Amino acid sequence: MQIKPRLLTGDTPTGRLHLGHWVGSLENRVLLQKQYDCYFIIANVQGFTTRWDRPAEVHQNVLDVALDYLAVGIDPKQSTIFIQSEVPAIAELTLFFSMLVPFPRLMRNPTIKDEVRDKGLGDNYPVGFLFYPVHQVADILAFRAELVPVGEDQVPHLELAREVARRFNQLYCGVDPHTEDKDYVARGGLFPVIEAKLGRACRLVGIGAPNADGNLLKMSKSLNNAIFLSDDPDTVTKKVKSMYTDPKRLRPTDKGTVENNPLWVFHEIFNSDKVWVQEAEERYRQGAIGDVECKKRLIDVLVGIIEPVRQRRLQYEADMQQVLAILQEGTERARAVTGETLQLAKQAMQQQYFYFRT
Repeated sequence: MQIKPRLLTGDTPTGRLHLGHWVGSLENRVLLQKQYDCYFIIANVQGFTTRWDRPAEVHQNVLDVALDYLAVGIDPKQSTIFIQSEVPAIAELTLFFSMLVPFPRLMRNPTIKDEVRDKGLGDNYPVGFLFYPVHQVADILAFRAELVPVGEDQVPHLELAREVARRFNQLYCGVDPHTEDKDYVARGGLFPVIEAKLGRACRLVGIGAPNADGNLLKMSKSLNNAIFLSDDPDTVTKKVKSMYTDPKRLRPTDKGTVENNPLWVFHEIFNSDKVWVQEAEERYRQGAIGDVECKKRLIDVLVGIIEPVRQRRLQYEADMQQVLAILQEGTERARAVTGETLQLAKQAMQQQYFYFRT
């Protein structure tokens, strides 16, 4: 029996998942389940880095993410969904890996700077917030994963994981530094040097207006510009009708701009009728089609995608004991895999002194 290569990815539970999550990573996760041994982490410890004072909110968000995973088609019979805080080996590996990451390297991570700015944290954030990229490295390497489907904003974190994997393999496993990334395990390394897999839309824009610089903002719950995978048809309709388009287009007969226009960004990504999209974009430029007609078409497209997901979510939500059982079973599997990794890592570092019964 051939063993599948392993895949690890997940989400920090900050609320319900939205269309940006779908095209950024979730879609790939669902498609890759048959090819990979998939582990999907709900990173609630990282949720505390910005919500340390709202534990009940983090708790509910964990359940919301689990419901969304199941609703989009992550199959617990094929894949493992687990809760980060219930897998202690990840925390221990985080400490060991932190010794391999220079502090200046951590501070160069652009995602840290972006989150401090976007969330208005100023100087009011805990040490754990700065530390979470190392924690994320441990999330990945604890499973000795080969592939990580992510959104574009997570790529800097993955590069740090690649650096730590190389450094560990060279320092503790004696792998030649000139080894190609794909050959590290074959040459005696413990950790694969992971590869990222980006979604078909790396950065989905939100439905709101651009910022002061004229750049469209990324879809985000905190920016109130998201369409969620659990939104009902009426909510989707209201959000699409309020969607920012071309502010210079005052009448349906005015010529419009397609570029940097969320209405057309969404059509290009989600509307499978590419012929209609191409023809409608040209008509829009010529002032031969109005926003109302184009938004109605987009509403039909998005409701067609979201409504089956919402209905499956409602079915799971009606039996939360089943959801908790899925999470417990998945977490037990995750503990077994990461426990083995921790033991092998400590052996490589010559820090395995005793063998305890589990």
